[in-house]
Order: sequence, then C-alpha cells, then structure tokens
Amino acid sequence: MKAIMIIYNQANTEKVEYMLDKLGIKGYTLWENVQGRGSNTGVPHLGTHAWPEINKSVLTIIDDNLVYKVLDKVKKIDSINEDVGIRAFVWDVVKTV
Repeated sequence: MKAIMIIYNQANTEKVEYMLDKLGIKGYTLWENVQGRGSNTGVPHLGTHAWPEINKSVLTIIDDNLVYKVLDKVKKIDSINEDVGIRAFVWDVVKTV
C-alpha cells in the first residue's frame, strides 16, 4: 500500500474530486486553507491580501497498482494550467490498524 498526498490550489478542487471518484478512491483525509510556497515557482499561497491564493491537501492510502494512475492524472491536471499548481507525493505504508 502507498500513501499519496496531493497538495493543490483550491481552483483545482473539482478536478481533484472528480479524479478520486473516477479512480474509485473513496477514503481520504482533506485539509483546507493550506498555506505554503511551491518549490518550483516559489509563489506563496497564504490567503492574505498580498498573496490571496490558498491550497488544499488530500491524503489517501491506496493499493500500489493505483499509484501511477493517480500520478498520471495529477500530471494532466497540472498541464492544463501550470501556474495554478498541483503536486503529489508518495510514501510506502508499512502497517495500518
């Protein structure tokens, strides 16, 4: 099993929700109003007057065979508008209870 964290500009919310539904990923944890600055462009997403954009983050635990499907979909979402921003990170899940 793998953990995938997807951090994305809130403008991509519908696309991310659609992706999860289409891939049959039902379980996840969502964080809203996630602040940060991307390593590629370094544009802050802080929800302030100066930097008004804000992110969301979703964490899901999936079977290994879904990882590349999720990463492919994330890459496609990013290619539509790279300035908006979306990134995915994958970890091994050793145990769950």
